[in-house]
Amino acid sequence: MKYIGAHVSIAGGLDKAVERAVQLRATAFSFFTKNQRQWYATSLTSEKICAFHHACRTYQYTSAQIIPHGSYLINLGHPVSDKLEKSRFALLDEVNRCQQLNLTLLNIHPGSHLNMITEDQCLKRIAESINIVLSKTKGVTIVLENTAGQGSNMGFLFEHLSTIIHNVEDKSRIGVCIDTCHAFASGYELRTENACIKTFSDFDKIVGFQYLCGLHLNDSKSPFNSRVDRHHNLGKGTIGLTVFSWIMKNKQFNCIPMILETANQDYWKEEITWLKSEQDKNRS
Repeated sequence: MKYIGAHVSIAGGLDKAVERAVQLRATAFSFFTKNQRQWYATSLTSEKICAFHHACRTYQYTSAQIIPHGSYLINLGHPVSDKLEKSRFALLDEVNRCQQLNLTLLNIHPGSHLNMITEDQCLKRIAESINIVLSKTKGVTIVLENTAGQGSNMGFLFEHLSTIIHNVEDKSRIGVCIDTCHAFASGYELRTENACIKTFSDFDKIVGFQYLCGLHLNDSKSPFNSRVDRHHNLGKGTIGLTVFSWIMKNKQFNCIPMILETANQDYWKEEITWLKSEQDKNRS
């Protein structure tokens, strides 16, 4: 069973995100639990929490199908101490919000060294930040998203993700989300089935499929190995449709949320329908 959906808006309330997923006929979804461009947000009220829980029960979404996205402001590898602490506090707040919503996954970008510390130092800071947050919470797995390697962002190599995981103390609460656009832009080939097999075989050897908790299904506006993060709609970019069809027929990607973050939301329902059809085609 494939869980297929998109990153939906929380405008009007968290429960509205669930309804938007339903309108797309999605079997998975992602959303921000608060404004992703602001450090602080008001606490979740019992009314908001209950409304979200009720919507999930009504439309039969479980926590396995939902992968919230953390704030873009968080930098767990920040080289400046006070800003690092601010990011750690923000992540702790995000994890606490997931706990309140009975959600078990939280997707985040690892962090950036800002050309002020080494890559190794940054990776160690990211792992230390995760250890601190995990020690103060329970029940939520922090899911590291691979990056395109734009600027000083870490996480564009599978080795980066592996190093962070190696230094996380509670391996049961750390995972990975692979973004296809980011992978392609950072130098992982995905345009043929053989290339997909090699890329994900490398992922398994370096990181391990046991840590794969989600996928972001995005084509790329930018060229291969450009280190430029520009999402495009499926089949309209430089990757093409092969990888998405291949994922749909591969049982290794069953039962994890697979989320569209493609450029034009008007195509989301059509893209979800196509992905489902590829899954059904490969069942027959």
